[in-house]
Order: sequence, then C-alpha cells, then structure tokens
Amino acid sequence: MTNPAQSNYHVHISAKHQLLKLNLKEVWRYRDLIYLFTKRNFVVSYKQTILGPAWIFLTPLFSSIVQAFVFGGIAGIATDGVPMLLFYLCSNAVWGFFSNCLTSNANTFTDNAYVFGKVYFPRLTTPISNMCSALIRFGIQMLLVLAFLLYFLIRGQVSPHWAAWLVIPLELAHLGILGMGCGIVVSSLTTKYRDLIVLVDFGVSAWMYLTPVVYPLSTLGEGWMKTALMINPVTMPVELMRYAILGKGTFHPGFYCLSWAITLVIAFVGIVIFNKVERTFMDTV
Repeated sequence: MTNPAQSNYHVHISAKHQLLKLNLKEVWRYRDLIYLFTKRNFVVSYKQTILGPAWIFLTPLFSSIVQAFVFGGIAGIATDGVPMLLFYLCSNAVWGFFSNCLTSNANTFTDNAYVFGKVYFPRLTTPISNMCSALIRFGIQMLLVLAFLLYFLIRGQVSPHWAAWLVIPLELAHLGILGMGCGIVVSSLTTKYRDLIVLVDFGVSAWMYLTPVVYPLSTLGEGWMKTALMINPVTMPVELMRYAILGKGTFHPGFYCLSWAITLVIAFVGIVIFNKVERTFMDTV
C-alpha cells in the first residue's frame, strides 16, 4: 500500500534551468548529504597520516612561529601591541577559513565529476559541505587561539572587545560566502580551462599578502596604499575579527559596506556561472 506522504514527494528533473534558481528547499531536503560530504571531506583530509587531525593545530602553530620570527623578529613589523604569536595565530585562523573555502571549492566539478555523472542531487550541496568542513577546521584552530588568549589575558597583555564577539558569526558567514563564491567561479571556469587551477595557489598566496594577515592595517599609516588594501573585500572582516578577539583592529563603515557589496556581487556571479556550467560540464570534464 502506498504511503500518502511518499506519494506527495517527487523530484522533477528538467532540461530547463533558471540561472538564478538556488533550489534552497531542495538543498535543505538533502541536508543529510551535506553532513555526509562534510564528514567525508574531513576524514579523507587526514586519512593515512601519522598525526591525523593534530595537523589542524600544528600547521598554524608552525606557520605562526615562522611568521613571528621573520616578520616580527627580522622585519620588525609591529603587531599593535598584541603578543606576536597570538596575533599570527588569530590571523592565520581567520585567513585559513577563507582560503580553505576558496581552494576546496575551486575543484568542485573536476573532483566530483565521477559522482555528478552517476546520480542526481543538488550540486550546491558540494560547495556548502566544503564551507562546513572549513568551518570545522576554523573552530578547532580557535581552541588553540583561545588557549593562548587566556594565557596572555591572565598576564594582562591583551584586552579583547567581548561585546564585539557577537559579530564573529556574521563575519564567518561573510568570509564563507566570499570564499565559496570565488571558489565556484574558479571551479566553473576550470571545467574548460584546466590550467587556471595552477594559478589558484599562487593567487591565494598573493591575496594573503594583499590582506593585513601578517601585519596590521595600522602600520601602513594614511595614503593610497592603505586605501587600496581597504578595498580588498577580505581586509575589513579580518580586521574586525582581530578587533573582537584581540582588542586591536581598524574598522571603517564605508569600506565594510563595500566589502559586503563585493561579496554579494561575487556570490551572484558565482551562482549564475555555477548554474550554467552545471548543465553541460560533463561534456567538457
């Protein structure tokens, strides 16, 4: 006997597809698949490794020690009075979340072609799961940041703005949407132009130095260079996150609104290209 609840549920797959249609209700219906993809991404990343998930702590810790030695010790770049190791740990955690959202989604179509070509499901679940995996890594890295924050807080060397911690979820969404948008744009283009993926690692590295990650924005003083960096859509979220967590950071409402505007434009363009490529990418991958 047919269950009435089951008879009311069906999936209609059509060749006609609107470029701006997100099918969010369908994505929500496949939330279990997002969970499975997120779990797969996390497990596969550290499978057959000696230290496993411990690398989530060790990688930013080693990077922060090297950066503190090179940029703080040798180059003498100030960190707004924040202890150098804590400054770089916090900056690397925030930047790492954004860069992971971008790079993990830059191969969405090519890495999942074997799945996309066999079974139907909302393709948007894949980039969302990649963003969720990056969010889990960020959360784990923040445990390390909080441990050092507590240590320096006891010593009176740092004064976080606790009320500003309320904006952290908003800024994580900000960076996640921006990183995912950039990633799916690159992924859509690499279905035809594979050599573009070679530029991703270089582009992300260059982008990091054009963002106040290894230096605070306040060290630049006033001038065109500071203005140019503030146009960078990642600058304001990074500075705002440091302002909340470390108590030091530069915030400009106008450039913050500009950052959101650029983020929404990139997300819009990414969705349009993603929906267009989704229909034909199996012919070119």
